[in-house]
Amino acid sequence: MKEILLNIETKEKRYAILKYGRLLDLVIEREKNLPLTGNIYRGQVTNILHNIQSAFIDLKESENGFIHISDILENTQKFKEMFDMDFDFESSKKPSKTETDISKILSIDSPVLVQVVKEPIGSKGARLTSNISIPGRHLVLLPNTPHRGVSRKIQDRAQRDRLKKIIRAFEMPKEMGLICRTASIDASQESLVEEAHELLETWEKIIENFNKHSKPTCLYRESDLIKRALMIAVNKKFERILIDHYKTYQQCKKLYEKLQLKDENPLKIEYYRDKTPMFERFGVEGEIEKALRRKIWLPSGGYLYFDRTEAMHTVDVNSGRSNSNDLNTNLEESLVQINMEAADEIARQLRLRNIGGLIICDFIDMRSRKNQRRVLDCLKEAMKDDGAKCTILGMSEFGLVEMTRQRNRESLHQTLYTDCPYCNGRGMIKNNESVAIEIERTLTKLITKNQQYALELVYHPEFESYLSKTEKNHYIKLADKLNAHLNFKVNDNLHLNAFEFYSTTSGKKLEH
Repeated sequence: MKEILLNIETKEKRYAILKYGRLLDLVIEREKNLPLTGNIYRGQVTNILHNIQSAFIDLKESENGFIHISDILENTQKFKEMFDMDFDFESSKKPSKTETDISKILSIDSPVLVQVVKEPIGSKGARLTSNISIPGRHLVLLPNTPHRGVSRKIQDRAQRDRLKKIIRAFEMPKEMGLICRTASIDASQESLVEEAHELLETWEKIIENFNKHSKPTCLYRESDLIKRALMIAVNKKFERILIDHYKTYQQCKKLYEKLQLKDENPLKIEYYRDKTPMFERFGVEGEIEKALRRKIWLPSGGYLYFDRTEAMHTVDVNSGRSNSNDLNTNLEESLVQINMEAADEIARQLRLRNIGGLIICDFIDMRSRKNQRRVLDCLKEAMKDDGAKCTILGMSEFGLVEMTRQRNRESLHQTLYTDCPYCNGRGMIKNNESVAIEIERTLTKLITKNQQYALELVYHPEFESYLSKTEKNHYIKLADKLNAHLNFKVNDNLHLNAFEFYSTTSGKKLEH
């Protein structure tokens, strides 16, 4: 049984996808950080980078968007990848690709019609394209790309032929295209025609608003989290969507009436009435807490370590507390089972944490190539449920698997956390011995170089227990040897690693 839990609060909206009670996916949306992907803007060119054939576009969002010339010229391959399809047939009219210099297409301060294809992450602005696409439930309208095609996920030849005939018959401008999505396989001709007209009306409104405005502005917003959750539940034939907010519950019921097809299995939309918070009742809060940890335990007693570097994420698989008797009986098979458990959990954690980019998985070494293939197949199978595009390479002799996962929004850590001001995101601070050595160096420098002979050392109270009488006596003897006098004082407002020296004669803080 697959279901969606939709949690609505004043500052945050969340939906969780559960399969037989196990959390499979999680999406969090906050008011101050709404997603931009799919939004269409009237932008303004602020800068052109000739060396990389790119431009920055002002969208009146937090950061300027970024567009490359390949996202300005029509790119059939990108559409095929975005919508997982082949264009079986195309309009005879081909877009011109004679302009290959971005400065011939864009100029500073010129208005542009662009769409966000990738969320801004960290200091990087949104990735933009001028190849606009407007999605509906069954169809995708391509207003300035003359291709028409059917999703390759629809494998039934009769259905493919039926859908091709329908979209061939649409009376549309020659420069426009249409894509039949996977969900269109169950749609009638009437509902497809009706949706196509709605998409065309949406496009006409976008162009009308583009001409009305003279400054950067958002012309079209992609569906919000509530509608996206409902669309997933409908298209993937989930059994239930449970909502803990009454107005949202009513909104979903009205929206579902428009989306529901005649012969479609009905989706149960229910209002959660229990006093226990819904995410707590279904164990989602606990799973979110686990997904924020570095270490994840596996049922067998093995565990995973998730680490991040600037270039990639790494996942390390360890045997941990696995049953020693089983390991001794058939070591290779036991390691395979731990690795297969790990493969399934890695796929789930990548979705929950929303980890994107390059990922290296370090599985426990296996001698047999056959067993390596078993684990790799298990990982590929587990990743099939992932909505983000993934590419998995083979397993090396050392048990390493290289893979990439589409980075479509901020990770769970980036959404919920910020860098620690103490360690700047490293997760570590200096040990007491390092601080003590640094104090000794600074004390010597202040006396010998700066000629300060009456000093007071101020440090955090937590450091007091480490200093003890022995360390303090060492500093006092060092000061005496250099003809100086030293006092001690604590200040709980200081950083754990911080210390300060003051002149006891002037009372001024000494720079070091």
